[in-house]
Amino acid sequence: MALRRALHFVFKVGDRTKTATFYRDVLGMKVLRHEEFEEGCKATCNGPYDGKWSKTMVGFGPEDDHFVAELTYNYGVGEYQLGNDFLGLTLQSSQAVSNAKRLGWPLTEVGEALYLTQAPGGYPFYLVDKEQPPNDPVQKVCLGVSDLQRSTHYWTTLLGMKVVEKNEDKKTVLMGFGDTQCKLELQDISGTVDHGTAFGRIAFSCPREQLPDLEALMKKENQKILTPLVSLDTPGKATVEVVILADPDNHEICFVGDEAFRQLSMVDPKGNELLDKAMEEDKSAEWFAKHNRQKAAA
Repeated sequence: MALRRALHFVFKVGDRTKTATFYRDVLGMKVLRHEEFEEGCKATCNGPYDGKWSKTMVGFGPEDDHFVAELTYNYGVGEYQLGNDFLGLTLQSSQAVSNAKRLGWPLTEVGEALYLTQAPGGYPFYLVDKEQPPNDPVQKVCLGVSDLQRSTHYWTTLLGMKVVEKNEDKKTVLMGFGDTQCKLELQDISGTVDHGTAFGRIAFSCPREQLPDLEALMKKENQKILTPLVSLDTPGKATVEVVILADPDNHEICFVGDEAFRQLSMVDPKGNELLDKAMEEDKSAEWFAKHNRQKAAA
């Protein structure tokens, strides 16, 4: 399945301004594109919410050859409840470590040249204190699972990933679609996976022609399909087709047709400016304060 590739992880964010500071100023990522939507996504990209929301893609480089973060912000939601499903994103950048120290962003040393920090909302990030590589610094995303053998079978046999490494002491399996891509690590948490309300989604691309076959395979194997093959429109940009699946622990998985996605995901030079403008114009916090109300805690 070398034609499949890891694209991004979706994070729900309650505080867009603090989140932008973390990704831009601490991690050193760039805003690749920013989009505003007046109503909820047909494939629930923004979660189970109907109202106005925004999507900001941030990364160390274009999504063609970098694993990036998709930050979804629902204007009426101020915070989300974390579960034990997302166990961390690991990236290599001594610059990010020094940025965090300089800005007073909390860091905990958890191993040799390894620091744990948190994005706003409590999402864990592991920073490897070594020089940032010329290719993608993002090494892996770790997800909690309740039955490692069952999940490994799902991701390898049904989705076509290749196991790279197993660690029986840590109860982890590292896998991926390609040697140079961001890897997926599954860790057995010896219990039920709780997704809270902050649950994310991991996205991959595949050739468009594989999408109907993938959906058919999941039906045949009695696996969960959250959103059958559907077209998603972004105003002024390419229309993409996606299938949204759920693994045995209900981790959401998006597969998108690669050809159209490469057009949609082209870096927008105005992305940074659009995000700053949206944050400046966002009066939702003031509106809630004026009406003696608080934003919803999902």
